[in-house]
Amino acid sequence: MFIDPMYFIIVGPGMLLALWASYKVKSTFKRYQKVGLANHMSGAQVARELLARAGIDNVQVERHQGFLSDHYHPIKKVVRLSPAVYDGQSVASVGVAAHEVGHAIQHAEGYKPMALRQALVGPANGGSSFSFILIMIGFFMQATALIWAGILLFSAVVLFQLVTLPVEVNASSRAKARLISTGIISQDESVHVGKVLNAAAMTYLAALITSILQLIYFVTLASRDD
Repeated sequence: MFIDPMYFIIVGPGMLLALWASYKVKSTFKRYQKVGLANHMSGAQVARELLARAGIDNVQVERHQGFLSDHYHPIKKVVRLSPAVYDGQSVASVGVAAHEVGHAIQHAEGYKPMALRQALVGPANGGSSFSFILIMIGFFMQATALIWAGILLFSAVVLFQLVTLPVEVNASSRAKARLISTGIISQDESVHVGKVLNAAAMTYLAALITSILQLIYFVTLASRDD
């Protein structure tokens, strides 16, 4: 099935969108990494300030290796920022740092979509690891039940990404609003921050679209072989 032209016809557009989104977020970050913040605060300083303003004192802020490897770990309660974000004093660094704090605030406030996403992490990881194996074995053995089992597992990945998109958009909205309300950024700087956050959101949208197209492809093949 990996040389099936239908795969590239159905899934190809999503793959191209994902490549474009990845390029867009990296190029946008690098562009606005050169735009300094007027108050010269670093991403780490902004993250700690926003956490303090939100009354969250049990979340740590740590430096994490890798380019744009920034994330919030809800179990360990830590905001991990890549070196460029942790030390950076640009609108790009501040925007990304604030976004991750947005997740910490979601967690602290019991934001239900985030809780749902956390509950889906296990099934999504299982689906990502084993769905393709079951589908391939199913096709080689002409075992329709295995194919549909793999499709069911992969559906967990799609569901996870479907829930992830609004969680990420909400975190960005919270981040931008709190950066403005606290006076950390000006209205002019908020425009630049918004462009960085919007570019990041496109990567989640592209991942969702690609996974949906893959699911459609697998269902099409399974239905054809019934």
